[in-house]
Amino acid sequence: MENKNTLAENLVYQRKLKGFSQKELADRTNVTVRTIQRIEKGETEPHLQTVKLLAAALEIEVDELMLLEDPKEENIQKKWLLLIHSTPFIGFVLPLANLFIPLFLWIHKREDNKVYEEHGRKVINFQITMILFFVILLLLGMLVDRAFMSWGSLINLAVLIIPYATVVMLVNIFTAINSQKSYYPLSFPFIRKRSSKNKKNGRKLVTTLLLFFCLSGAGFAQEIEKLDGTTIGKDSLTRHAEYLMEEAKVPGMGLAVFNNNRVIYSEVLGYANNNNGKELNENTNMYGASLSKAVFTVIVMKLVEENVIDLDTPLESYLPKKIYKYEPQAKWHDDYSDLKNDSLYHKITARMSLAHTSGFPNWRSLEPDKKLRVKQEPGSGYMYSGEGMVYLQVVLEKITRKPFEELAQEIVFKPLGMEDSSFEWQPEFEADYAHGHNKKGQAYKKDKDNESRAPSTLETTFQDYKRFLVAVLNRKLLTDDSWKEIFSPQVRIRTLRQFGPLAQEEGDLNDDIEMSYGLGSGLFKTPYGWAVSKGGHGSGFEHYSVLFPDVGKGILIITNSENGESIFKELLEVALKDVYTPWEWKNYVPYNH
Repeated sequence: MENKNTLAENLVYQRKLKGFSQKELADRTNVTVRTIQRIEKGETEPHLQTVKLLAAALEIEVDELMLLEDPKEENIQKKWLLLIHSTPFIGFVLPLANLFIPLFLWIHKREDNKVYEEHGRKVINFQITMILFFVILLLLGMLVDRAFMSWGSLINLAVLIIPYATVVMLVNIFTAINSQKSYYPLSFPFIRKRSSKNKKNGRKLVTTLLLFFCLSGAGFAQEIEKLDGTTIGKDSLTRHAEYLMEEAKVPGMGLAVFNNNRVIYSEVLGYANNNNGKELNENTNMYGASLSKAVFTVIVMKLVEENVIDLDTPLESYLPKKIYKYEPQAKWHDDYSDLKNDSLYHKITARMSLAHTSGFPNWRSLEPDKKLRVKQEPGSGYMYSGEGMVYLQVVLEKITRKPFEELAQEIVFKPLGMEDSSFEWQPEFEADYAHGHNKKGQAYKKDKDNESRAPSTLETTFQDYKRFLVAVLNRKLLTDDSWKEIFSPQVRIRTLRQFGPLAQEEGDLNDDIEMSYGLGSGLFKTPYGWAVSKGGHGSGFEHYSVLFPDVGKGILIITNSENGESIFKELLEVALKDVYTPWEWKNYVPYNH
């Protein structure tokens, strides 16, 4: 009867405080006079809906009429109070979660008990205040930094807000649980204690705050962090990229920057076909050229994990007969009749093929007699070779009895959602594809060679290849051991150039970065760990990607122009502060040289 008497006393007190008679209250609520009389005498326990009607008519909260009757309510309050006061710590992992999660809890629980309403309101006001202080001081500090070329004390003060807020939140967790009290100093009352008259205004305020912080979050994302910790605005990078494209006469480009193992910046600029002004977009088909090799490496390593093949077993040993005895099934790339009298090819392993130490030339078609041969002892040194990877592809097809395109779809494209990627030209690509362009900006005819070659025939999109690089940064699809193998130097490179006459001469040009080749990608050492790079060049397309897995940063540049490589050096420095890429060795001649 104790709770009933309390409700009865509260109703009498609140009714008289408002100056209502029992009949006037009945008229305002549609609750009968008889029912109100019985409640005030403690003769009946009203339904919760009846109590809500009475509270609304008296312009008070439900909790001011009745106490919670569940004997377990004390435990429930502690649980919710703990969540309300502790969930802001998630903001250290997810930006703005320190505000949105307690805001959600407050909206969900404030009607249940005035304790939740009061504590949630204080937590939200404190978090809004801290975020605003941090943003204002950080922005002012950045202005000081840019004006005086040194970090301002305001930025240091902004950083100090974090430990201050942490201490305050920890203290309030204990006080809320032990005494149901909370103290949040330096907190502005953005959300005030509401009455039934200002419920709508409260909802509007919450909506406004959500919109404000969404926009604020978008503003924070405008900065790209470079390798050295400095930043560049997204708009600034876009303007610089557009300037470089105009200066170097590059018709179309996709540019992406990675921070924290994810895409932080992504822009597609210019045209897919400069002749007719067709615009390039992130889902336009692009010829990937040698970007193919990075994808192929993942396919191979997956098969290594599945014990289909071993990196260091000679490839010929997997076949029931000599490779040159097989009848060619393709136009040219699986014709190994030239190796009948070759005494070295049988030593080639999968590791050698991926690390460009197979001894094969880049392409047989570039040889004076157009014949395939091993030109140096397999495993003895670096010599870039598409033929070495094709040889590995052909062996894999014979081992697995699957065409290479099927392997690519099963192992990489479908798992990563790369729906617009293939090693063969597909009919659906006809709707939107880019043309390569010569140095004068004139479009080449699109090459639609429909035979899969692992090192060179990738057809993809800017969007799809971003997905692939995000998977690489996050070490998806493969085990950590496999990624470690891919990112480990397999052979040191000391030649002066990658291609051309200087590719036969050695020197100390890149000794400071210990330039090497891993599996499927180039490697060079930086203060930020080993960088993993892969370029692509052919048919009027020029691309470059470089990732810094240890710090979760990277960049992807794809262009449909033979002038594309001329802006790579400057883009790398402006967007990422990458001054380590061996651009001279890669034969990248800057547009303004």
